Amino acid sequence: MQNLLSLDREAYEFKRLRRNRRSSAIRSLVQENYLVSHQMVAPLFVLEGEKRAEAISSMPGIYRYSIDLLIKEVIKLYELGIRAVDLFPVIAAERKNAMGSEAILKGNLMQRTVSCLKAAIPEMCVMVDIALDPYTDHGHDGIVDDKGRILNDPTLEILAKMSVLAAEAGADIIAPSDMMDGRVGFIRQALDSAGYAEINIMAYAAKYASAFYGPFREALQSAPKFGDKKTYQLNPANWREGLRESLCDEEEGADFLLIKPALAYLDVICRIREMTHLPIAAYHVSGEYAMIMAAAEKGWIDADKILAESLISIKRAGADFILTYGAERMAQLLKQGWSFT
Repeated sequence: MQNLLSLDREAYEFKRLRRNRRSSAIRSLVQENYLVSHQMVAPLFVLEGEKRAEAISSMPGIYRYSIDLLIKEVIKLYELGIRAVDLFPVIAAERKNAMGSEAILKGNLMQRTVSCLKAAIPEMCVMVDIALDPYTDHGHDGIVDDKGRILNDPTLEILAKMSVLAAEAGADIIAPSDMMDGRVGFIRQALDSAGYAEINIMAYAAKYASAFYGPFREALQSAPKFGDKKTYQLNPANWREGLRESLCDEEEGADFLLIKPALAYLDVICRIREMTHLPIAAYHVSGEYAMIMAAAEKGWIDADKILAESLISIKRAGADFILTYGAERMAQLLKQGWSFT
């Protein structure tokens, strides 16, 4: 008799759990996390010229745009409900050098892009990536000495100038992705001194030395020409290191903390969420996007469902907003009534 009662209790518990899943309407009532277009950021690549749209082979559906076509793309994103973009400049090889001089040249590609974009769509939040790798001929995020070492403090001076140039052009958010020590505080001081105290800083707080960046580096033509980035990006085996970096950036004045990549570092997102009240961003990076699209092209998976499930896992881990190359695709699905229920 006791065994039967035990079985009855187990059956009761099982049914009690399943009752909240028995219809789409009820599942909607109890859904804990949501994807919304205005909490996705579209990373965009911009290049010189006019009427240019170059497909990126390793990221199906993603292009490098000249400014005129970029504006059309951003208008489309805005109409889909996306309210922020993050800009990455594609610099011609002949304009690159060891110091990344193009990065601090007034009227450079980034300045012109931001200025034109804000004039055309002032309501769109424009983020600007701040790092030297698009501008240097060696592909590293900082100044390099004759022994191949990345020089932290001289790099900070250039990053601060880049940030002020972006603010002058109308950027809303500065996003330093270089992982130099102390750069958030240095940039904050430079922006404040130049009269841009209202400009936000989204710190790449925990950016890992990941193998998932390959398609991005192809798109930006910025792969390092020697060595790797392990002396300034984080060890993929470490989560406490990510927390230390995030705490430092918060203390230095960051307004948002970003974790990159996202899917392989959900535990880091979760742990940083537990220790801070700052908004958290996560970057669903090029390799994470490319894997979905490549498998879908083979017919092995449903790209839309896998993209949605990937993005909701990032929200579930604790991210407030997500940078993703799937932003436009997901926004279109949401506009069509996409639902997990």
